[in-house]
Amino acid sequence: MAQNNSGLASFTGDASPYGGGEPYADYRSAEFPFTQYANLADRQLGAGVIAANDEFFAERENLLKPEAAEFDPEHFGHKGKIMDGWETRRRRGVSAEVPHPTDEDHDWALVRLGAPGVIRGIVVDTAHFRGNYPQAVSIEGANVEGSPTPDELLSGDVKWTTLVPRTAVGGHAANGFEVTAEQRFTHLRVNQHPDGGIARLRVYGEVVPDPKWLKALGTFDVVALENGGQVEDASDRFYSPATNTIQPGRSRKMDDGWETRRRRDKGNDWIRYQLVQQSEIRAVEIDTAYLKGNSAGWAALSVKDGEDGEWTEVLPRTRLQPDTNHRFVLDTAAKGTHVRIDIYPDGGISRLRLFGSLTEDGAAGLAARHQELGG
Repeated sequence: MAQNNSGLASFTGDASPYGGGEPYADYRSAEFPFTQYANLADRQLGAGVIAANDEFFAERENLLKPEAAEFDPEHFGHKGKIMDGWETRRRRGVSAEVPHPTDEDHDWALVRLGAPGVIRGIVVDTAHFRGNYPQAVSIEGANVEGSPTPDELLSGDVKWTTLVPRTAVGGHAANGFEVTAEQRFTHLRVNQHPDGGIARLRVYGEVVPDPKWLKALGTFDVVALENGGQVEDASDRFYSPATNTIQPGRSRKMDDGWETRRRRDKGNDWIRYQLVQQSEIRAVEIDTAYLKGNSAGWAALSVKDGEDGEWTEVLPRTRLQPDTNHRFVLDTAAKGTHVRIDIYPDGGISRLRLFGSLTEDGAAGLAARHQELGG
């Protein structure tokens, strides 16, 4: 294992051929410093792979599947080995005298992010692609409003910014890249040189919503991931990530929420959030859907205004019921930039919704950041 230019662990070369047993036993991975951010390429947020120049062996849509790639050594189809990823055919040169592809030859896929934002890091996962992964990858980003077609994105009128320069990758490995571009992006172009397969793509970053959209909504969920809210920290992420609590929609199963390990002390668990900008919160939903024998027993909510503000309790410690959506209307709107939910003593919640609107200062702050990032 080596390091790339940003100091991250990197992998090059083939993995060993599959020799039986657990296929992930020799999978090469590392801890990356950006994975605490939300995955902007999450299908649950609305991300999609909208086009690819080739998907002969395996469909492009596999790139964004939320679960880890699977491997079945006996699974073959009419075109060959069926892989859980995006895999293109082998490129060839133009003649018997020139049988190899040129240095410029490559395959590509266009990805629409589920929420536009600033990208902090990308993982190109080649799990189970041991001798059929790309020699190198490169990734570009663009900021295009609306719902552009693939032809519009490829027209030459769109400005693409290099996020990951052409870089060698390894097979059956998590290849991580830190991104330093302080810009807002809506779409990616993922290139593999010259051909091959990628199992999964993860794009970690911070959502930067459109101020005009939120202004038109008026009242909205000011902590929702898709609106620019984010998890700053949590006491425990043992069973599932705290970010699940601000994902779109209702939880669909137990691990689609946040669940902590069982406490054996007298403390309690908590999540701390940053709102999209300074907001006035008027109503709260705390949902424990699918958490039946492991939901939190009680919950309290506190708000603070600014990094140096004092925490003020706006929802006192309140009994929660299993598998239930709890709704609370606050007697007085709570103004702030950060929220903390405390659960007692442990357990979990599936979703937290904070309904309100931006303050005048909050709206101005969001508009300034949007403009600064090229929105």
